[in-house]
Amino acid sequence: MTLTMKRAAEQILFYGGLVLIWQMAVALRLAPPELLPSPKTVLETTWHGFADRGFLSGLAVSVRRIALGYSASVVIGVGLGFLLGTSGFLNRTLGRLLLGLQSLPSLCWLPLTLLWFGRSEMAILVVVLIGSVLAVAINTELGLRHVPRIYLQAGRNMGAHGMALFSHILFPASMPHLITGLKLGWAFAWRGLISGEMIFVGLGLGHLLMIGRDLNDMAQVMSVMLLITLLGLTVDRAFFHLLEKRLQRKWGLVLSE
Repeated sequence: MTLTMKRAAEQILFYGGLVLIWQMAVALRLAPPELLPSPKTVLETTWHGFADRGFLSGLAVSVRRIALGYSASVVIGVGLGFLLGTSGFLNRTLGRLLLGLQSLPSLCWLPLTLLWFGRSEMAILVVVLIGSVLAVAINTELGLRHVPRIYLQAGRNMGAHGMALFSHILFPASMPHLITGLKLGWAFAWRGLISGEMIFVGLGLGHLLMIGRDLNDMAQVMSVMLLITLLGLTVDRAFFHLLEKRLQRKWGLVLSE
């Protein structure tokens, strides 16, 4: 059995075991059916949700919002992080403010954005951006701060200055922290988006969650939760995991598994 097949078998056994435990809990009636629907019921609800295009519409709206908000947060966060990492004044002033603001949950910004922008798309996008940009900026600055000084000295001795020093030394050496910041930013952006959609009525997966709650339809709630989880895992595996593997191979950090 190859390593890939072994890993696939492990995952099938693990998730199959979880579904089996779920089905056993339903069969033993550990909770009323309206509170703990069976895997079959949730699967049927998911199928009907896509068949009538309700889930497709909500998914499309959420993906569009996260793409806009997260993309803006990456551009702003990376630029801000490099400013903090190269300016001692900004690091001691604005950097500490950002550290304090990072402790605020993304949802705390929703009342302000609603007052500033009203019940509009911009209100949710700003919540997504603020929740993500802080993690990206702080980890970018952290990456620059942890670049060994000997790398910079070696680069200068070899004639690298200005943009050459940045592009060939600073940026590559800070990539591990930058990728961590991008992952954290994605997680915060995704959570902020769903939380905002649960409060701000305007389609999206979060809105579908609230519809399920209002209708006492636990099958729809669990179905949408499953969809949110799968989408998050898909993005992580399709982008961040591959980026990390590529970086590990480049730096000779690939570990035997």
